[in-house]
Amino acid sequence: MEVAIFSSTRYERRYLNEANRSGEHKLHYFDVLLEQDTAGLAAGYGAVCIFVNDKADAPVLTALHEGGTRLLALRCTGYNNVDLEAAKRLGIKVVRVVTYSPNSVAEHAVALLLAVNRKVHRAYNRTRDSNFSLEGLTGFDLFGKTVAVVGTGKIGCVFAKIMLGFGCRVIGFDPHPSAEFEALGLSYANPGEIGEQADIISLHCPLTPTTHHIINSETLKRAKPGAILVNTSRGGLIDTEAAIEALKTGQLGGLGIDVYEQESSLFFRDRSSEIITDDVIQRLVSFPNVIVTGHQAYLTHEALTTICETTLESVSAFEKNLPLQNEVVG
Repeated sequence: MEVAIFSSTRYERRYLNEANRSGEHKLHYFDVLLEQDTAGLAAGYGAVCIFVNDKADAPVLTALHEGGTRLLALRCTGYNNVDLEAAKRLGIKVVRVVTYSPNSVAEHAVALLLAVNRKVHRAYNRTRDSNFSLEGLTGFDLFGKTVAVVGTGKIGCVFAKIMLGFGCRVIGFDPHPSAEFEALGLSYANPGEIGEQADIISLHCPLTPTTHHIINSETLKRAKPGAILVNTSRGGLIDTEAAIEALKTGQLGGLGIDVYEQESSLFFRDRSSEIITDDVIQRLVSFPNVIVTGHQAYLTHEALTTICETTLESVSAFEKNLPLQNEVVG
């Protein structure tokens, strides 16, 4: 099948080509985002493959449909960037990668937490300049601290297990309780209890209208002073302006994010020779207690292998008119 792959990178192409080593599909790579101005590139392709920051709203889907696209394959788990009602109306099937390596994202969340807490990024920069002073590098023991896991799906459960290994007390918040989470002997709390008790809050829920800005000025006011917030899920879960204000007052003790509300114009590209006009991200990275990574939590060999194989398996199933196990239904 002819597949147009948007937002492709060199490292992804290697894994996609390996997953397609039989040559079953003809893969055509575009390094641009899918949006209304670029949708015309997909004309003639029966399947279009997109990533987290590509736009698949009604106008884009209409353009794809007019060009002959009948399958939209997301090489990610989240689908907040797709208008599912429009896709259904147009007869475009949507598939995603339901699960790849929950360990990859959970482990990166832990890495962000440790780096923010123990000031690893600041120590690294100092020692490169032969500055071995320890002033301002004091952190706290994770042992005995309360960790709130917001979203207790596969990734949230792996993160919870790791935190238990550190000797933390772990509580969860999720409107859909997980038997796996409860099997760990863990309990759920309401949002108010999380704010009062949590020394660390880690977000592992999807971005939906309900969870948009789940972390906002009000929830941050109720948070335990000095708490560390980690987000490896979707940028829209956090009201970034509110987080900045909480950082300025010290109400938020640290922030580690792998995702950002306005990341689509920044992430996955080298912008080091450009003037970044996004004042919000510039303010974020100016804080000594903030670490921003460029949506790399999923970036492991195991995860990339599974993502690419699962995506092309869905394309094959569609072409052969077989059941789509990973279909997203609006």
